[in-house]
Amino acid sequence: MFPKKALSQSRWLALVFAGCLSACAVGPDFKQPEAPKTSSYTESTLSKKLATAPGVPGGTDQEFAEGADIEAGWWELYKSPELDLLIKKALQQNPNLGAADAALRAAQENVNAQIGGQYFPAIGVGGGVTRQLQPSALYGLPYGSDTYNLYNATVNVSYKLDIFGGARRTVESAKAQAEYQQFQLESAYLSLTANIVTGAIKEAALRAQMQATEEILKAQTNLAEVTEKQLMIGTVSKVDVTSQRTLVASSQVDLFTYERNLAFARNQLAVYTGELPSNASIAQFNLSSMHLPERLPLSVPSSLVRQRPDVRAAEALIKSTNALVGVSTANLLPQFTITGAAGSAALTTGALFGPNAALWSVAGGIFQPLFQGGQLLAQRRGAIANYEQAVYQYQSTVLKAFQEVADALRALETGAQALRAASDAERYAYETLDLVQQQYKLGTASYLAVLYYQNQYQQAKVKSVSAQATRFSDTAALFAALGGGWWNRTGPAFQRKDIANKDQNETSGNN
Repeated sequence: MFPKKALSQSRWLALVFAGCLSACAVGPDFKQPEAPKTSSYTESTLSKKLATAPGVPGGTDQEFAEGADIEAGWWELYKSPELDLLIKKALQQNPNLGAADAALRAAQENVNAQIGGQYFPAIGVGGGVTRQLQPSALYGLPYGSDTYNLYNATVNVSYKLDIFGGARRTVESAKAQAEYQQFQLESAYLSLTANIVTGAIKEAALRAQMQATEEILKAQTNLAEVTEKQLMIGTVSKVDVTSQRTLVASSQVDLFTYERNLAFARNQLAVYTGELPSNASIAQFNLSSMHLPERLPLSVPSSLVRQRPDVRAAEALIKSTNALVGVSTANLLPQFTITGAAGSAALTTGALFGPNAALWSVAGGIFQPLFQGGQLLAQRRGAIANYEQAVYQYQSTVLKAFQEVADALRALETGAQALRAASDAERYAYETLDLVQQQYKLGTASYLAVLYYQNQYQQAKVKSVSAQATRFSDTAALFAALGGGWWNRTGPAFQRKDIANKDQNETSGNN
């Protein structure tokens, strides 16, 4: 049973504690920035349906669905099992994503630490034993000295009253930092998935360009052999042969360049999955096996600031720096503390917890800073400047977000038109080259004409493949610019192997 006095003191401390938590906190309260007041992303009106180029990869129908939500696994719309598997592996193994996840967990634990340190009293238990010699003269006695052991055990309590809300602002800032790390993780997740999609598209484009160059090189080599035979019978000059051989060598250089860039692209995909290029097992990607998403969700502009993780991270920084202004303001005001101790002291361990060994103390203190060389005022001015910096950074991030969406929309519109034109140019260039080559074999066309139209077709073929890949990658850029649908994801951003395997085992067991 506790004495009534102790109970009354406990109630008093609880009331003080509750009152401190409910008191107002100095400094400005955070206000969420308003969304930009606009109803459109682009300067002029967009067409709801994009141009098509039937018969070529990436030439299918596409249309915008205004106000539609974005799927969390938006890359699955490409209908490529190889791409899905690559992204799944990256979400389990990518070290940058793992580092962002660890940073989030550290920030969350810092919130717990701040709550424990700022809101609750600090309680500690101590004990000790001292053997000491003291002369009797210390007590006014004329004889000898005393040697004895002194045992003590104490419980110490200290609590800082949060009268002006400095503690609450500190916790508020820590929570905002955790939010910042949360959206940094989402940004890393979005960047990783988008980079893998565009990397796979790049590989597919390089592979298609290599194939086209190989076909062109084969035709050029055959024509070079025909020209050499014609040189032997005197129907062409040596210049015709060397010109054709120059064209063959130039195509070989292009082929080597594509091979190098293809190796670079596959190495990058391996690194995205958290593996060494020498150990990675990555499937080959081809544009012909990829499906172009037909329905493109287009979020309303007012919701973009809630969808983009980089914008949300910038907003969290405003919240954190805003709270730190309150912390620096509270540091200028009086600081109130309550301390208490209860324990016992005795000459023997047996008497340590006896009735005559008890000791206790209760104290209260107040401290008002008067002069510290301008340190506290400078810290507050610096906190205000940091807040203003965060506001400007937020505005810049929002502008960048709207720019990226506008760029993606225009790229999709012009890219569809460019693919149609490039596809027509390739078809016409091939038909022209075929006719000129037949005329050349019959002797009705000059070799210079053949050389010219070979070069024309080669350029048209490469441009057509590039336009196909651009349409695939521009589609991915739009999904990424709109936020990537992370808010619809059910699992964690970083799906570590142990977690992923556990979920897989549970699923297998349920089956």
